[in-house]
Amino acid sequence: MSDETTPVELEKEPVPPEAPAAAAPEAPADTTDETAPAPGLARTTGTRIADGARHVGASLRHTLTTGHQSDDEIRRLLVQRQLAAHEEVRETAREELDEVHKRITRLERIGAEDGWTPEQRQEVKVLREERKGRAAALKDLNKAPFVPVQPTADQIKRARHAGSTRRFIGLLVVIGLLGTLFVTKPQLLLLVLPAAVAVLWWLGRRPPTLVQRPVPERLLARDELALHAQAGAAAASADPEGPRQYPIADASTSEEAEEAVRCAIVAEGGDLAAVTDGRREPWGWSVRVRFRSGSPDELNEDKTYKNLITALRLRRNGLLIEADPDAGDSCAVRMLLKDPFTPELVGTVPYRAPLSASITDIFDFGVGMDATKLAYTLAGLMMIMVGDSGSGKSGIMLAMSEAVTSTRDAVVVNLDPVGTGVGDLGPAVTLDACMDQDRIGAVLDFFLALCSARARQRVAYSWGNKWRVSPEHPAFCLFVDEWPQLSDKNKKKLIKLLLLGRKEAIWVFGFSQFGTKDYLGDAIGPKLSAKLLGACRRVDVTELLGGGSIGEGYRADLLQAATHTERNDAGQIYAQGLPGLDNRPMRYQVREVTPEHAARVGAERATAGLPDVTRTLTEAGMLKDWLKLKAKAAAPSPPAGGADDDSDESSVPRVLVLLAEAFAEENDPEFLTLDQVHSYLRKDDPAQWDRWDHLDDRGRLREVGKVLRRALNDGKVPLSSKRITELAGKPTGFYGEDVRQALANRS
Repeated sequence: MSDETTPVELEKEPVPPEAPAAAAPEAPADTTDETAPAPGLARTTGTRIADGARHVGASLRHTLTTGHQSDDEIRRLLVQRQLAAHEEVRETAREELDEVHKRITRLERIGAEDGWTPEQRQEVKVLREERKGRAAALKDLNKAPFVPVQPTADQIKRARHAGSTRRFIGLLVVIGLLGTLFVTKPQLLLLVLPAAVAVLWWLGRRPPTLVQRPVPERLLARDELALHAQAGAAAASADPEGPRQYPIADASTSEEAEEAVRCAIVAEGGDLAAVTDGRREPWGWSVRVRFRSGSPDELNEDKTYKNLITALRLRRNGLLIEADPDAGDSCAVRMLLKDPFTPELVGTVPYRAPLSASITDIFDFGVGMDATKLAYTLAGLMMIMVGDSGSGKSGIMLAMSEAVTSTRDAVVVNLDPVGTGVGDLGPAVTLDACMDQDRIGAVLDFFLALCSARARQRVAYSWGNKWRVSPEHPAFCLFVDEWPQLSDKNKKKLIKLLLLGRKEAIWVFGFSQFGTKDYLGDAIGPKLSAKLLGACRRVDVTELLGGGSIGEGYRADLLQAATHTERNDAGQIYAQGLPGLDNRPMRYQVREVTPEHAARVGAERATAGLPDVTRTLTEAGMLKDWLKLKAKAAAPSPPAGGADDDSDESSVPRVLVLLAEAFAEENDPEFLTLDQVHSYLRKDDPAQWDRWDHLDDRGRLREVGKVLRRALNDGKVPLSSKRITELAGKPTGFYGEDVRQALANRS
């Protein structure tokens, strides 16, 4: 076999394995010297070793020249490089999008806990715009199919030559290393040479079969590398419909439902790993979706959400996407084909006998879409519900207060500045203050004072850090409807009570049409332990639950409030912070408590007797104040329009109210300097009190003092600033006792 034989020649003319004598013929029998066999054996062995060396050389040359690789394998390797570059661009885009999403999430967490600085707010705004752009770009990339450019024969030839060069260089490196090793340690030759000779001798009678190997499985497994990939991808790109989509209503099996969802999401550029757990529900279909990259939150983005609605042929709010809190790459997708809350599923309001329950019991208020119970305890809750007119707030408030009136250790206090609140319960309500800002303010003042009294009692009783509720020491549950309609002063009192009342078993359940600071008086909503959302604005959802709540699936903005003739989604809610229930975007339906049912059970419970608050208020030293409050609440209401929202401040000059509120905000210190007072004045009316900021501190405080003294004199308030002798420099200011005395004289 010539050393110049090419791989093709070797393939055409292989050495027959059954005729090794062709390469090394044995001597004829008649010429063999029988008396000297050693030279013949040595010659045969040498020939066989030489054949083995030629076989090794041929195999090595076959490998070095890439003769073992077919043109199709090299073509696939070249296409694989294109595919890797195609996927790398998308992976880089995914990583950059995920990084932006993480930064937004981190800033939203900071904003929810500590509030945003103007710089952080601007950064979040910029990042959200960047995320939107990157998400759109990634969708476009995912929609673009992989269309390889098939290599030509010359490109395959050059690739083969480049592969041969790399292998030859690698062989030279190995030979060089072995040569260096043997030069430095020649004793190794004593081990290597015999072994090498033995191998060559063994290979001497085993000529190699120099053929092209099959294409490796790893290259066959990728359809994109096949020759038909270009035609298939071109056909896919030419098909404007993309994956075959069909309405979810047409699905008759779990597999069909999963495929319908998969096609719809892929058409929107979603990078899916799997769509599983398809299940027919009484109201439609549900599936579980897992993403390979990106986030399930993207499905709740407006454009994507609307396109999915269209693709699956659902009603406007018939698609619910619930992010999985335990698996960030997954979500549950629910598709509603009809009303999920049938009367059979929701059930009827359970009957509760008078004094039969404890406020710490778990009450069953309704049902979730997955047939789980909406059941939780009211004990310890500081709650707000936000919902538009017609969302079912009044019915939900009535359902909760009805449960409270069945207990032996809690009472209901009803507050509503413009309506009757939970007045349908009639005599079962322990204290009623409605449509009167003055009465509501008096009730809030009483319970603020009771917070302090109960805190002292807890210490005296050694009860630890929370009030021990019992029939002798019942809880007070304040139901406050139409929160935004409270006067500014009453809003501040309510917010203070929300911060102080939980430990003292004075629990507030607030209801409002809006959830933002502008309507509530402060950004108190996110800080409350429990939050319910009926049909409401998108901004209310994000204000109460955080910026990412829409993406997680809290779509209260899609609920439809009731009209005069249509019930729509009244009584349906999303919830967070309810004891015993997971914080997940599940839609619940609260059972309706009709006014007739409330009136009937209210009368029954009043006849049986309500929890007695006399003992606990006597021990707190506030029974006399309670009796006065009850008498005031029972008195006829003033004529409608006889007082405005701030009628309880009509006889008190505004400047004195501001001074009192400044001390209240600072937790009633002994004194405040004029500089501290000025900071509160400018918050109330910047136009009036910021006029001297261009002056130095001495000039600014001099002018503030003049205007403040003039305002007090005009209001005939016998109060003036004094030198604060307790501080270095004796700055001018006001003593708290003087302010309280002036306020008491004018109240």
